Amino acid sequence: MYAVIKTGGKQYRVAADDKLQIEKLPGEAGDIVEFTDVLMVASDGSVDVGAPFVAGATVAAEIIGQVRGPKIIIFKKHRRKHFRRKNGHRQDLTSVRITEILTGGAKPAKKAAAKPAKAEKTTGTAPAETAPAATSASKTKAPAKPARAKVDKEAKAEKAKAAKKSKE
Repeated sequence: MYAVIKTGGKQYRVAADDKLQIEKLPGEAGDIVEFTDVLMVASDGSVDVGAPFVAGATVAAEIIGQVRGPKIIIFKKHRRKHFRRKNGHRQDLTSVRITEILTGGAKPAKKAAAKPAKAEKTTGTAPAETAPAATSASKTKAPAKPARAKVDKEAKAEKAKAAKKSKE
């Protein structure tokens, strides 16, 4: 089973478990995204073509991460005019994994297990608890030496005072 979806001004042919990079979508890794602009669905030899979209068809995908595309160099030149401009660009993209293709108005199955697994990593155990202790130890160290410029200014001021006293 496969479908043709429209997102970001482009059309993609997708099937379950496909990974692709599309124009940037809001969301974080692990979020579920629904594409309702389905242009065509094909399964077991039957093809449903929409006019313009297939009614009740949705494609569910999980966001893998937010990435950036390759660097594109834009170079403009006018010959014999001493005109050269070089510019670069990297497009923001979203990497997604297609989880399922749904027809008949069905809703996608939410993956609740993906979120708690991520939360367990961030709660941490021993390594996260030792980090604050290391920062508190750095606070108890002796104060840093004064800046070199400050020391020089103070020395010059003392010399000037001594010179005034010796003149009087």
